[in-house]
Amino acid sequence: MRAFLALAEHLHFRDAAAALRMSQPALSGAVAALEDTLDTRLVERTTRKVLLTPAGERVARRAEVVLAELDRLVEEVRSTRGPLTGPLRVGVIPTVAPYLLPVVLPRLATEFPDLELSVHEEQTEAITAELLAGRLDVVLLALPVPAAGVTELALYDEDFALVAPASSGLGDPAAPLARTALGELDVILLNEGHCLRDQALDVCREAGAKAAAATYATSLATLVQLVSGGLGVTLVPETALPVETRRAAGLSVHRFTAPAPHRRIGLGFRATSPRAADFASLAGSIRAAVADGTTGVRVHPG
Repeated sequence: MRAFLALAEHLHFRDAAAALRMSQPALSGAVAALEDTLDTRLVERTTRKVLLTPAGERVARRAEVVLAELDRLVEEVRSTRGPLTGPLRVGVIPTVAPYLLPVVLPRLATEFPDLELSVHEEQTEAITAELLAGRLDVVLLALPVPAAGVTELALYDEDFALVAPASSGLGDPAAPLARTALGELDVILLNEGHCLRDQALDVCREAGAKAAAATYATSLATLVQLVSGGLGVTLVPETALPVETRRAAGLSVHRFTAPAPHRRIGLGFRATSPRAADFASLAGSIRAAVADGTTGVRVHPG
């Protein structure tokens, strides 16, 4: 049923198989098995795409309700076995995953040895859609969550720092920088779809700065390398600074005068989920790990 719903959403075997992280033959077999069980054709296979039959349209609508209730049943049963046991599907945005997970995962393994964790890294819109569709249990992202029906648990706040070429003439990196200084600089941004891009644009607009329209990057690592090459400056969250600035030469890092631009990182889960207590435990463990192993952040009290 899950395989058929993915196919109904994507109308393409390859895309549906990729979304479920399974092979195309396995997906095709699952859909065929459902057709055999219901004794009716659900899809029409053309040379270019898949079409739903009238029966397939009706099954797709009902299957969403059935699977949502099944997921709720499974979650309710899991909640009786103790905190954070069994499978947990977590979505994480790319500007958080490489810097937070190495700090958090060892603690989770120690505190919750029966937890079967799987991690999916993707941009905010994608993991939020996966959460609401029931394919993820909880997401780790910048707040607020851009969707209704999601409960948020704040974890920590972190400031943005300005990363610039050492030859930029911005003065002593130890001296706080007024954010109005951005108005004289070309700021390099991430590609569209990254929430960090939107946050950086907000800071730029407030400071009267302009984005370097011809230059974008798909990752923070690339952004910092472009800055190292003299193509502009960029804004980097504190948790990413130790990793990314170590990989590039000829950089200067400038903190802003208070109140510095910042973002809030938190957990999001479906408001209807019966595992709220589990996610509260998860949030507490993440906060403790961040407080012990990460500098430059302000942990939320919970």
